[in-house]
Amino acid sequence: MSTTVNDRAQTPRRRLLAGSVGNVMEWFDFAVYGYFAPVIGQAFFPSDDKMTSLLAAFGVFASGFLARPIGAAFFGHLGDRYGRSLILKLSVILMGAATFSMGLLPDYAAIGTAAPVLLTLLRLAQGFSVGGEYTGSVVYLVEQAPTGHRGRMGAWPAVGVIVGFLLGSAIGTAITTYCTEAELAQWGWRIPFLLGVVIAAVAIFFRRSLDESATDKDERAEGWPVLESLRTEWRAMLQIAGIILAANVGFYMMFVYVTTYLSEEAGMKASRALQIDTIAMCAFLVTIPFAGWLSDRIGRKPVLLIASAGMLFFSWPLLEAVRHASSAWTLVGEFGFAILIGFGFGANGSFIVEITRSKLRCSTISVAYNFCLALFGGTTPLVATWLISQTHDDMTPAYYMMGMALATTAVLLFSRETAWDELG
Repeated sequence: MSTTVNDRAQTPRRRLLAGSVGNVMEWFDFAVYGYFAPVIGQAFFPSDDKMTSLLAAFGVFASGFLARPIGAAFFGHLGDRYGRSLILKLSVILMGAATFSMGLLPDYAAIGTAAPVLLTLLRLAQGFSVGGEYTGSVVYLVEQAPTGHRGRMGAWPAVGVIVGFLLGSAIGTAITTYCTEAELAQWGWRIPFLLGVVIAAVAIFFRRSLDESATDKDERAEGWPVLESLRTEWRAMLQIAGIILAANVGFYMMFVYVTTYLSEEAGMKASRALQIDTIAMCAFLVTIPFAGWLSDRIGRKPVLLIASAGMLFFSWPLLEAVRHASSAWTLVGEFGFAILIGFGFGANGSFIVEITRSKLRCSTISVAYNFCLALFGGTTPLVATWLISQTHDDMTPAYYMMGMALATTAVLLFSRETAWDELG
């Protein structure tokens, strides 16, 4: 008997790839925007003051996160009413179109104030699509996994995130190494956005025949699941926000903001800053699946507490190492953060699925996750830049991360272990 495309899509390996590959697309773009924020700031918000342009660029970066809760409500509704696979197909198509369009967008010198307006609209479209991508893929994969394997399956969407960031970092390093400053400002920064269409095509290929999870087939919500989630699952939403807070703030601080800080404020060559970032990302990439596997062995809470308590006690010394004049110490600092944040991402995917109800799972997780990131995740580079500009203390981002880590630690201490429960 011949094997159909749909049969192949239902094999565990292909399902895992299909569930994770969209995150490569989504976060490739986010990484590239963060890495080229200074150039994008000058292209779309020209100013004699580099800090003003950088703040404007990071403001647009943060605006994409403000659209995430709207996308979360939309995709969460679709996922609970019509199935998880639908949202995974739609989100990656929207993200690919917006990313490619950004690479073609005329700058301020060409079309004036229309340029930053269009840039913001495209970032809003990207943020809207991400509102369904990451959480949708986590729910899809964890629901497919048997008890005892959910931790490692829930870690793979985060692996896709880091692969996307690594691709963005690698391409950013190549472009900043081989392009002059003038070439980078004129057209070099556009190359990775245009290349994003290739990743989108690969994601669409693998997702074209996604099967639904067993939970999708057995239980579908009726009416307006987002409204019901807000009414009945608000405690779970607050718990989810607390669980993911420290890891996500740490992630955007270290892998989006710090790269720009090192090149713009600390005087490090941009190519060198990206190289260090790439090495730290590799450590992060290895840590995530290990932490997911470990959470299947010892539980979600111990693994997540390693991450949050580690950030609480070590954010200051690690950031001090990052700021050191020696590149070796900078690498040590970023490496330490990568391990701690990797433990958080490795275990929180399965945990947030396990604490939610099946019929309302997509809506509950998507809304909680994306509201948290809209308020605290995507705004992190902007907040860090503002804190330093106001206090003239380069260590204030460490205090910010410590506050977030304290909140996550408190939530975890009052949470119940779920690693060995049947998925409801």
